Amino acid sequence: MTRWRPLADDLDPRVREFTEQLRRQVDRGGLSAAALADATGYSRSSWERYLSARLLPPRYAVVALAQATGADPRHLVTLWEVAERAWSRAENRHDVTMEAGRVAEARAALGEFGPAPGTGPAPRRSRRALVLFAAGAVAVVLAVVVATVLAGGGGGTDRAGQPRAPHSSRTAHAAALPSGVKCTGATCTGEDPEGMGCGGAHARTTASAWIGGALVETRYSEVCAAAWARMSAAAPGDTLTVGPAGAGGQVQRTRIGGTAAAYTPMLAATAPTAVLSCATLASGLHGCAAPQVASPSLGPGGR
Repeated sequence: MTRWRPLADDLDPRVREFTEQLRRQVDRGGLSAAALADATGYSRSSWERYLSARLLPPRYAVVALAQATGADPRHLVTLWEVAERAWSRAENRHDVTMEAGRVAEARAALGEFGPAPGTGPAPRRSRRALVLFAAGAVAVVLAVVVATVLAGGGGGTDRAGQPRAPHSSRTAHAAALPSGVKCTGATCTGEDPEGMGCGGAHARTTASAWIGGALVETRYSEVCAAAWARMSAAAPGDTLTVGPAGAGGQVQRTRIGGTAAAYTPMLAATAPTAVLSCATLASGLHGCAAPQVASPSLGPGGR
């Protein structure tokens, strides 16, 4: 792994700088692909993608590489955070472009029903045509209502004469969630954020602090209206918690085993400032990642 392939010419400069720094650390540590995989717990193929900037590594992998090469994880994590923001913006631009393409295709397919917005006024229709159109629309609505009632969507009774339960608001709300997201609010409490689809692009770090040699973070998902604590560079016996920022309330907890990274189950939260992530190290050292609140005294040029 001492000879690297050139990075893509159109790669974001911040992602390029981060990737090049990872490569330097691997070179300094004299690690082969197999040795890097063994030392970090991430596969050789994953590191090949990370070190070629085809995929941004997770924070845990960055911390694990720093530990394996003797680098200060805080500096690499700082570069990773900058690269992550650039990577996310690039993905969002790609999504917007793809969405615009799909909208254009849909408008073209619907062109026979009228021009797309901004193409000029539609030709004036006769009163007879408008009346026929309105009558057809009413017929369609009535057909949908009748079909819904017959299917049991509006309550009523089943074939045995028993009352049907109406569709719950929870089911309707779940249908409105982004693809892959399986909970929101109180239904997320106690659940795994990754398993419920609340992590990744749906989450952000809202607070962080170094407790001894461990990094503690609060992760918050607005889509899921829930938060959880995450810990990197942990040691066996460390304990991680997330709970209300005030006194009392439910607390989610996890104890570190044989891994250097872990996170707690989720806790419903209306805002990231409503929770507090804390760690108690096996050495007895305790600390929390205080919620980040913007200072009103600092303007756009403040630090």
